[in-house]
Amino acid sequence: MPISTALPRLLPLAALVVAAVSLAACQPTAPAGSGTPPAAPTPPAVPAPAKASVAKSSFGSLADGTAVDLYTLTNATGVEMRVTNYGAIIVSLKVPDKAGALGDVVLGYNRVDDYVKDTPYFGAIVGRYGNRIGGATFTLDGQTYRLTANDGVNTLHGGLKGFDKLVWTATPVERADGAALKLALTSKDGDEGYPGTLQLTVTYTLTDANALIVDYHAKTDKATPVNVTQHSYFNLAGEGVGTIDGHVMQIHADRYTPVVKGLIPTGELASVAGTPLDFRTPTPIGARITSTHPQMALGGGYDHNWVINRPPGMAADKLAPVLRVVEPTTGRTLEVESTEPGLQFYSGNFLDGHHVGKSNRPYVKRAGFCVETQHFPDSPNKPDFPTTIVRPGTDYLSQTVFRFGVEK
Repeated sequence: MPISTALPRLLPLAALVVAAVSLAACQPTAPAGSGTPPAAPTPPAVPAPAKASVAKSSFGSLADGTAVDLYTLTNATGVEMRVTNYGAIIVSLKVPDKAGALGDVVLGYNRVDDYVKDTPYFGAIVGRYGNRIGGATFTLDGQTYRLTANDGVNTLHGGLKGFDKLVWTATPVERADGAALKLALTSKDGDEGYPGTLQLTVTYTLTDANALIVDYHAKTDKATPVNVTQHSYFNLAGEGVGTIDGHVMQIHADRYTPVVKGLIPTGELASVAGTPLDFRTPTPIGARITSTHPQMALGGGYDHNWVINRPPGMAADKLAPVLRVVEPTTGRTLEVESTEPGLQFYSGNFLDGHHVGKSNRPYVKRAGFCVETQHFPDSPNKPDFPTTIVRPGTDYLSQTVFRFGVEK
């Protein structure tokens, strides 16, 4: 066989031999005399999932030297809420937009001094009676009680020194579903004219699903009206960013309580149909806010109580849908559910630019809106309204859930 024809058949065999030798040379070998194969390489460490947390820091002090604290609640996704024990105020709440960027969506200040000096209840818990009681008086069990008048002839949000101006006792709470903070106070018999010593706790839970749950629990030693609510001003575009006129809102209510001068209800439950208060379908907040409708003129915009639709026979401790708001630019959404029968929706009509907030921007008219889940205004004087009277041996219990998300 000529060499020229045999050589191509020999070359593949030689190549296989060389490859085998090379592969063997690359394999790790056990030390001499060892029958144990080499250990497998250690896999890279997997970071532990983030955990919700509560951190405490100083927020300054009051004029009498009382220290005020600030608590930072962070959930497992990085959403953050800061709360001070002065007034149980939500100072900031940072939630993601459609791009995942966190932004603060509640109005407020960076220092406790500013809350003490001048605030329209930014972020506070208000009570003993949130909203208004007409004439700052009511009669209970045959006795007439005169309250502190701080809104003309009426009383508003508990009087001159309501719960928003007290220092609460704050305690972090262990929760499997997020970070939580319990705040407690005692309102003595006769405070602002209200009867009975009231012991109240409010627990904020920032869940890992980006919801804020607010739980209220109170007991009294004497019959008294109780109507406590959360008074944060929201702007889903970001605090200090323009107005809330372009936010698109839907309220799950067919009726509202019309008011007279001073925003005291007449006692009627009226249909929203044909009025600027009809938000049964999604509508921009600013679409009809300058209407000449008499109710809008009385409030200078929205400052009314809606009667939340609750199916007949629905248990009082069950959550019902209250509203849904979408901010089109950022895509942020807010959905609210509550055990309360009413919603006072306030469109920030009395903001006028003289409050300068956390980002050093003035809060102009309608810079934020309030979602005050509650019983109806002036209920102690309106026997046909759901009662707000709490008696010894019967606990006051209420829950509202604020769910934050982004529009799909």
